[in-house]
Amino acid sequence: MTCSPHGPLRVGIGGPVGSGKTTLTAELCKAMRDRYSVGVVTNDIYTREDAEALTRMQALSADRIEGVETGGCPHTAIREDASINLRAIERLCERVPDLDIVFIESGGDNLAATFSPDLADISLYVISVCQGDDIPRKGGPAITRSDLLIINKTDLAPHVDADLERMRRDAEAGRGENPFLFTDLKRGMGTESVADFVIGRGGLAAT
Repeated sequence: MTCSPHGPLRVGIGGPVGSGKTTLTAELCKAMRDRYSVGVVTNDIYTREDAEALTRMQALSADRIEGVETGGCPHTAIREDASINLRAIERLCERVPDLDIVFIESGGDNLAATFSPDLADISLYVISVCQGDDIPRKGGPAITRSDLLIINKTDLAPHVDADLERMRRDAEAGRGENPFLFTDLKRGMGTESVADFVIGRGGLAAT
């Protein structure tokens, strides 16, 4: 495919540390790379470990991954001042001019972190059942207003005493018409559903 004249679709992936953001990013790249031209920008506070991890996971070739070190609070780089990420996307587009989609993985942050509309066309937010089954009820902008909420690591629910039905009810109550999914991304469960959402919401041509 050829890149849109308006640039690639930009998909923000946020969530607390350990929720599964990098796993989701890698799995989406693997699920979509044969149909679309895909790139990734990763955000880390002081290192580029997530970018290196995606290369080790063979999600994409290294030239399609751009790592940025945000310093300070990672939410600033995706919301108040997204310039560091916008420049990273520009560098990716220079290297890979036909990009259809760029995933922007935020640094691990709190439940208030949201993506600036100047940076992301679609926002995905990942939480883990290990962080407590009350997270959907507690809410926060990312929980209630992200385009898709992903409740990950469902396989661990019995081990951390997480009530998935309670999480479902709370997510439905807090998000209204906004969709959410339960996933076990480590085992690939739910990846295709997330990819289908991105393709549909982003208006990418079916292949």
